[in-house]
Amino acid sequence: MGEPGTGHPRMNRRDFVTGAAALGVGMAGFPWASAQAAIPDEFDGSKFQLKAPEPNPKSGGVLRYAITSRPPHFDVHQSGTINSLGCQGCMFDNLIRRDPRDSGKTIIPDLAHSWQIAKDGKTYTFHLRKDVQFHDGAELTAEDVKATYDRIVKPPSGVSIPRSILFSTVSEIVARDKHTVEFRLSEPRPASFMMAAFASGWNVIFRKKTLEDNNYNLRRVVDIPGTGPFRSVRRVESEIWVMEKNKNYWNKGLPYLDGIEFYHALPFSPELGSALLSNRVDYGRIVDPVTARKAKATPGMSATDFYQSVIQGTWVNNKKKPLDDPRVRRALHLAFDRPVLVDVVKDVAPMMVGGFIYPFSEFATPKAELGKRVGYQEDPTAAIKEAKALLAAAGQGGGIKGLDFLVRDVASFKLWAQAIQAMLQQALNVETKLRTVVESVWFDDIKTGNFDLAVGAVVSTLLDPSDYFNAWYRKDGPQNYGFWNNDAFNALLPQIDREVDPAKRLAVIRQAETIMEQDPPVLPICWEKINDVWYNYVKGHVPYEYFGIYDCVRFDTFWLDK
Repeated sequence: MGEPGTGHPRMNRRDFVTGAAALGVGMAGFPWASAQAAIPDEFDGSKFQLKAPEPNPKSGGVLRYAITSRPPHFDVHQSGTINSLGCQGCMFDNLIRRDPRDSGKTIIPDLAHSWQIAKDGKTYTFHLRKDVQFHDGAELTAEDVKATYDRIVKPPSGVSIPRSILFSTVSEIVARDKHTVEFRLSEPRPASFMMAAFASGWNVIFRKKTLEDNNYNLRRVVDIPGTGPFRSVRRVESEIWVMEKNKNYWNKGLPYLDGIEFYHALPFSPELGSALLSNRVDYGRIVDPVTARKAKATPGMSATDFYQSVIQGTWVNNKKKPLDDPRVRRALHLAFDRPVLVDVVKDVAPMMVGGFIYPFSEFATPKAELGKRVGYQEDPTAAIKEAKALLAAAGQGGGIKGLDFLVRDVASFKLWAQAIQAMLQQALNVETKLRTVVESVWFDDIKTGNFDLAVGAVVSTLLDPSDYFNAWYRKDGPQNYGFWNNDAFNALLPQIDREVDPAKRLAVIRQAETIMEQDPPVLPICWEKINDVWYNYVKGHVPYEYFGIYDCVRFDTFWLDK
């Protein structure tokens, strides 16, 4: 394949690390697609077409795929759950994308076949494929890309998009001609960050007319025309969503499948496990550990577990007294016996102890160091002692009564809610009333502040703190569910975003972490791992080092060897 940087006359390295070596299938022309290579400032991928990672893939057949629940709504951009993107992702394409053949570690062309990045890092130019059609027959143009990203960058009133924060420096989007779109930044960001943001599976391209016809809000639009490899055929609420092959898909030869049937089940549930083990479905996502163990012991089946960009936590409504007092929030934070909370769901979902930073990322506090910190120790005695003193200092030494505890209707959250309810009562005399609701109601009540405590999960797009610190913890962050506002923390965010020296940047991140420990924006429970289970005849995916649950969602390289 040659050395990175030798295959293009203007191929300058950027600080973009692709991760594992690309598999090489169909990667001719991608001289940076090897470990530790850098993305080029300019690249021509106009002749690139994606193929399955295996030789001689078969066409035909319908994949039966089990996903955890029905979507709470249908606007992928506004969503924060895999239950939307997991079954809708196959309907759409992106500007650029993560490669499904290496589990999303490498960025490859998509609707944009080529790009240039200005040397000052302030202009990104993408060149679109010609003759790409939406499912309704309309031609894709730069105006569709512009309309899509105009909405992502600056959502209109009534529209909330968690990924907007990734593009905070995008000051202008210009459709230079029918097939060229230009993004202009007010100040540069590392190319690794920006290209990863563009490649996020969430940032699918919608038709401009579709947005205009629906007042830029697609939450209630079931059959949204995309350009993706599959199109919607039939949907039964809470049961099944059927997709068929897009015969006019621009990537010739894809998809291999004739269709996909998405079955909606409860996450980590016996029903999902039973459907898999009885071969009523071919592939299951977010499966309980017991089923995963049984699958590994079953001839013809496989399973894997992998880290995911999701924190499981309890949000505290900072707008309500006495929860607006940092001492009260830290007391609640210290009352959580995290090793026990991980153990509570061990047969339902694989989890790990962690704080406010992804524990499996390069920015994490070392596990041994975290384990010595009050609030994360195996012995909770010191944490409970400090928590009681904090409540007393806040004038709540006698405890707190009648807190409304909003619980997302998922097995793991219901188990945690009961355990947390007992921990708070026994340690601090804090009484809570559990209120279990479906996913859509949970998100609605979170947004309006109709809760005191709320247990659920939140996802980020990237593992970089510049993403989730701004989205989850910043005063006006789109996923700041607790309405937290800390001036000292907010002042550090621009430094984290702009600092290019890794050591200096990590030092600022540690300062931010210290602030959050004393004034928690959320009460971390633990961090998520995912179990996937499938039959070995399901090919076209490479999940063994998987990290792409929100990026590799298109199924265009999947095929059935049967």
